[in-house]
Amino acid sequence: METILLVGHGSRDPEGNEELLRFADLVRAQAPGFLIETCFLEFAKPSIDQGIAKCVAQGASRVVLVPIILFAAGHAKIHIPDAIDHAKKRYPHVQFAYGRPIGVHQKVINILKSRLAESGYPTEKYGGERDQDTAVLLLGRGSSDVDANSDFYKMARLFWEQVPVKWTESCFIGVTEPSFEEGLERCLQLGAKTVYVLPYFLFTGILIKRIEQMVAEFAEQHPDRNIVLADYFGFHPELAELLLDRVAEAFEGRAAMNCDLCKYRMEAAAHMEHHHHHDHDHDHEHAHDHDDHHHDHDHSHDHHHDHEHSHEHGHSHEHKEEPQ
Repeated sequence: METILLVGHGSRDPEGNEELLRFADLVRAQAPGFLIETCFLEFAKPSIDQGIAKCVAQGASRVVLVPIILFAAGHAKIHIPDAIDHAKKRYPHVQFAYGRPIGVHQKVINILKSRLAESGYPTEKYGGERDQDTAVLLLGRGSSDVDANSDFYKMARLFWEQVPVKWTESCFIGVTEPSFEEGLERCLQLGAKTVYVLPYFLFTGILIKRIEQMVAEFAEQHPDRNIVLADYFGFHPELAELLLDRVAEAFEGRAAMNCDLCKYRMEAAAHMEHHHHHDHDHDHEHAHDHDDHHHDHDHSHDHHHDHEHSHEHGHSHEHKEEPQ
């Protein structure tokens, strides 16, 4: 039996965790041929280890773990692969495949555009001309991982290319800069009469509720401007489709991310006092298409673990070898 394990981040807000479980039902409706389980990385149960154990107990011969996470950062690069390493040892009769996070994807742009339209923006009104009075402020969670933050900026640019607003700005609710307040002020300084705030969040939670309060306060302080808060991603049908895209990649061995032999993850794993042995059998579900892959190179390839950016453009991530 093949099982999909949806790995959610988890929230301190029970309402956010409940939304993830309801979203899993939406995915089940679109993939009736699979057993689909859920687990959480923190703040909620079942944990990822418990989720894997449940899949195995139900007779899974193969488990595909798909992170319901926006960008590849610590959880996607370190914690989930580490849990998979443990599971491979604990359940040697079960195959494990790992899907990529949501990442850079056109379907996310489609979700953002639809949330903008729902909040009252007439996306078709301007034809080929840009609306000179409107700014869209994309609001992310913020990460200490440079890949995640730069991918967020990439998505902001891709969004701007497809929406006829004068400005698309980026900001974060925590961890890094520019802050939400700075993002709002920048939109006003640029001259925007209307600012649409688009939360780059999957589900509700403590931060979404804080954002609602902050937008209301900012709008009160600037009665001459129109500040509109759009909805987060939530139960958008294209989000479920996107997750199933990631499942298909993992099943087909095309999820080129988090190489088992990547030196960055190995260093992190060592810090976590977890030493796993390489079996070099290359069955780890990410298409190394070459047969003579030598393990004596440092596996850095100057990509600094950006195993997410270019895969939307047909890049197979074959790790070209440097001359020895």
